[in-house]
Amino acid sequence: MSAAEDGASFSESGQGGFLEALRGGGDSIPDGLATRSGRRDRLRFAVYRNNVHVGLVGALEKRFPVTRRLVGDEFFRGMARVFVVDCKPETPVLIDYGEGFPDFVAAFPPAASLPYLADVARLESALSQSYHAADAIPLSLDDLARVPPEELADQVLHLHPATRLVSSGFPVGTIWSNHQPDPVRPVEIWRGETVVLTRPLAEVKLTVIPVEDEAFVCSVFAGKTLEAAAAAGAGGGFDFGRALVALVSLGCFREGNEQCVGS
Repeated sequence: MSAAEDGASFSESGQGGFLEALRGGGDSIPDGLATRSGRRDRLRFAVYRNNVHVGLVGALEKRFPVTRRLVGDEFFRGMARVFVVDCKPETPVLIDYGEGFPDFVAAFPPAASLPYLADVARLESALSQSYHAADAIPLSLDDLARVPPEELADQVLHLHPATRLVSSGFPVGTIWSNHQPDPVRPVEIWRGETVVLTRPLAEVKLTVIPVEDEAFVCSVFAGKTLEAAAAAGAGGGFDFGRALVALVSLGCFREGNEQCVGS
């Protein structure tokens, strides 16, 4: 299949029409596209269109493996195909594809019987973001120790670019972790979880935050001063020093205000 027989290239508008037809879910064929005999073959063009859709579904399978395991291959691929029809990549970088997939899952009627599925997908999306985030020097415990005690309360800690926070009314961190080995382990305690993702030593680490630290962690991540965050977390067994050291040890924050490097 080719453009006109004289070998002329598509105009810019023609290229746009070609891409639109290639990405679409119907049976349209772009103007100016024909076989060598001049025949406009919709079936042949559908092969190309199907290859695009299969590739995008495959990208979603790789980005959301636990989401796929929770519903099975057939259900996931059917759900992904519906998503692909209306949601095409916005950039040529395929690893970024699927940012809107968790919200789609939340509104997908056949998935309504699994109310935690969308939050598992949100966690997997955040895992991908964390892995591909920019590099920066993490704040260390030694850096923290150099802050004068009288100035600690007013400190606002800056998140490392790879740090992500996912809060859910379901045990999404445990669900994800329990699907890493074979066989899958059952979830023994069914409760909401707040999960922090960090990337020490170039590997993404998932940490389920203790319940008593959740308010403090969410406040720190929201840009509150340490004094305000400590006040938000007060009570219920919360220990400011322990919680702060734990977050710094995970590599949640970056050193100073320097520019991040990478992409």
